[in-house]
Amino acid sequence: MAIPIGFFGLFFGYPVAAITARGLHTGGAWHFDRIGEVLSDPDVLHVLWFTVWQAAASTALTLALALPGAYVFARFEFPGKQILRAVVTVPFVLPTVVAGSAFLALLGRGGLLDDLWGFRLDTTVWAILLAHVFFNYAVVVRTVGGLWAQLDPRQEEAARVLGAGRFSAWRMVTLPALGPAVAGAALMVFLFTFTSFGAIQILGGPRYATLEVEIYRQTAQLLDLPTAAVLTLTQFVAVALLLVVHAWTVRRRESTLRLVDASQTAHRPRGVGQWGLLASVLAVIALLILLPLAVLVERSFSGPDGYGLAFYEVLASAEESGGTFVVAPLDALWNSLRYAAVATLIALLVGGLAAAALTVRGPRGAEPSHAGRLVRSFDALLMLPLGTSAVTVGFGFLITLDEPPLDLRASWFLIPLAQALVGVPFVVRTMLPVLRSVDDRLREAATVLGASPLRVWREVDLPMMRRALLIAAGFAFAVSLGEFGATVFIARPDNPTLPVAVARFLGRAGELNYGQAMALSTILMVVCATALLALERLRTNRSGEF
Repeated sequence: MAIPIGFFGLFFGYPVAAITARGLHTGGAWHFDRIGEVLSDPDVLHVLWFTVWQAAASTALTLALALPGAYVFARFEFPGKQILRAVVTVPFVLPTVVAGSAFLALLGRGGLLDDLWGFRLDTTVWAILLAHVFFNYAVVVRTVGGLWAQLDPRQEEAARVLGAGRFSAWRMVTLPALGPAVAGAALMVFLFTFTSFGAIQILGGPRYATLEVEIYRQTAQLLDLPTAAVLTLTQFVAVALLLVVHAWTVRRRESTLRLVDASQTAHRPRGVGQWGLLASVLAVIALLILLPLAVLVERSFSGPDGYGLAFYEVLASAEESGGTFVVAPLDALWNSLRYAAVATLIALLVGGLAAAALTVRGPRGAEPSHAGRLVRSFDALLMLPLGTSAVTVGFGFLITLDEPPLDLRASWFLIPLAQALVGVPFVVRTMLPVLRSVDDRLREAATVLGASPLRVWREVDLPMMRRALLIAAGFAFAVSLGEFGATVFIARPDNPTLPVAVARFLGRAGELNYGQAMALSTILMVVCATALLALERLRTNRSGEF
């Protein structure tokens, strides 16, 4: 636990605490009265209300649209299922600015709906809600569907034999078993939408702002650190409470269910009802996920002189790209790949050690109470970066890591460190179930036969976790590639990343800038989709929550 705790303490806890303290500690004294002043401001209350409201609405809409998809992926076998599972996950690992770009190309000014019917939804709450469903659909499908596929269908069949109707059997047998998974997925969706930044920044316009957007505005535009500090603390407390509840649902899901091999539960659709359900889920995926991505690609090829590679060609030159960068925009691709590769190595080291620490437990998973509390606290700490303001982390990097022995503000290594913070939770959640499934008696037998601890790990643990390790690396790489909130603060103009480049192009008027944003978004989408398709070939049914 020492290395993960040290990593999070130095590169997460310290920057967040420093930026918060700088806002509340001025003139040699603490000003906690500022908390009451900020939280009683009508404008701030409006932001808080909208943040909670849109997160709740996004969560409800995501569950309504994605739960049928979770059932279809869990119980049905159909051609192209593996590819389609990867496709629905692409939005989740895309940067939120790219998700915003896709819906801007579909719903915004000059978008598909505007061209066809003169109808647009950008700068409305509906664009935000749909973008959040687009982004989080895979969370529900993978979290709930992964468990649903392993529930024994004979339990529900037994209830029907005893006289229960189809709906009653599902309500009394399957739903209670799925409850923790549904609650866990809902909490994760609420967490991601509660801290939403990129999509709202692009689609919401000036009327709508979440806590994350308001923290960015107070920090970067108004330089009002006290207000930003109070909002950061508010967000931190809310996220911590959500993570405590999420950890409880995960423990219930892991400890109370008897699961079967998922390959035994899936079958081809039978009857009109099941084929109709499959068709409706495919229609939702086509309209909600495939259409925005397809429009994004179409807009990247739609140049001033018709379809072609005009927007892609200017990406190779800084002079022809409109002067947004001092280097060629295409350099952002190589920067992103390099940063993401380093961030993946860091995330694997830190996340692998953390997952190993979390697997230490007594017989049958029983833990002493003090050890259990320690493990639960450690697990929650690892998830905090997913819900803490990335804007705060990025700005905290700038004001804390600027003096020896950690003078990293001018170093390229600062970006992989920020990206690794969001990669570690995915490594842990992917590797933890696999590590927990390794029988301790195998390790003990190897030790009795004279193997050193290193050899035991190499010859017992590593072969069993190799596949999960590759999957964890792929997810860490994909999410590092798309990190935006912190990177936007620390990426230098001569070394931009792809998400930062997309946001800067979208922030400038003109067809050329818009087209280049679409082209870069398409490139990033293709890279992420390629990584996910490779992961699907490696994935097993028990390779973690994601």
